[in-house]
Amino acid sequence: MSRANWSLCKIAVFTVLLTAQLSHAAVSVTDDAQRKITLTKPAQRIISLAPHTTELLFEAGAGALIVGVSDYSDYPEAAKKIAPIGNVFALDLERIIALKPDLIVIWGTGNAKTLANKLRDTAIPVFESEPHHYEDIASSIERLAILTGNAETGKNAAEKFRNRLEKLRQTYLLTDKQKPVSVFYQIARKPLMTLNDQHMVSAAIRLCGGQNIFGSLKEISPTVTAEAVLVANPDVIITGSSDKQDVFADWRQFSNMTAIKKEHLFTVKGDWLNRSGPRILDGTEMLCKHLATARAK
Repeated sequence: MSRANWSLCKIAVFTVLLTAQLSHAAVSVTDDAQRKITLTKPAQRIISLAPHTTELLFEAGAGALIVGVSDYSDYPEAAKKIAPIGNVFALDLERIIALKPDLIVIWGTGNAKTLANKLRDTAIPVFESEPHHYEDIASSIERLAILTGNAETGKNAAEKFRNRLEKLRQTYLLTDKQKPVSVFYQIARKPLMTLNDQHMVSAAIRLCGGQNIFGSLKEISPTVTAEAVLVANPDVIITGSSDKQDVFADWRQFSNMTAIKKEHLFTVKGDWLNRSGPRILDGTEMLCKHLATARAK
């Protein structure tokens, strides 16, 4: 064997050994609950207990490692082929343990907090995901990629996310003469429900030059009255509903409401905005276009 070929052979062997070492090296990140998650080696069997965390994991290059998902984890298409294991309100802990996960990713809010503590009692590492800002989503992609041995993939995906976000910010930045449009974001009709400023939807509304009329309410998904909406008199009503019927039918009787008078009634695909995952930029772009239309009238 020539000296050149021998050198190439040594490089190839070194690369294989380095890759093997990295695949078994300990990894550590901090989740959205500010808990440090340390794995002795990158996760190989993951359970995702929220639709948005399923999307984050796929974006981080870890889709093939997911062995169980929560109900409604329907994106990307490959997620539909993964075994569903219920939701945070009805989960079989024995079934979860039987799947032998080395990482569980959960939505860290509401009843999920209690569930997360129960899961920790089983000694299974739990990553709580609760993005409130766009950067939290980009960072989540990077952190989940680290935990699953896909750091480079996660870094590239997060950079792409940040670049697109910055482009949206620059495109829809208000001028000094423009004022924010007031927005009522409706997530359910009966009971009438919305989202407050803790949710990513409000971040999208702000980026697009709008203001959530119920952003200051304490609950993240509060129930409100029609009277409260009428008093606030929003410039725009947005809904993420996918109902085929007229989702604005209940409002059309209030002809003096600004949003009704000006026909500022818009829909945005709910999964794009309501899920704090990578597709929120698709929802944000659609929302921005709607608010720009309203502002131009």
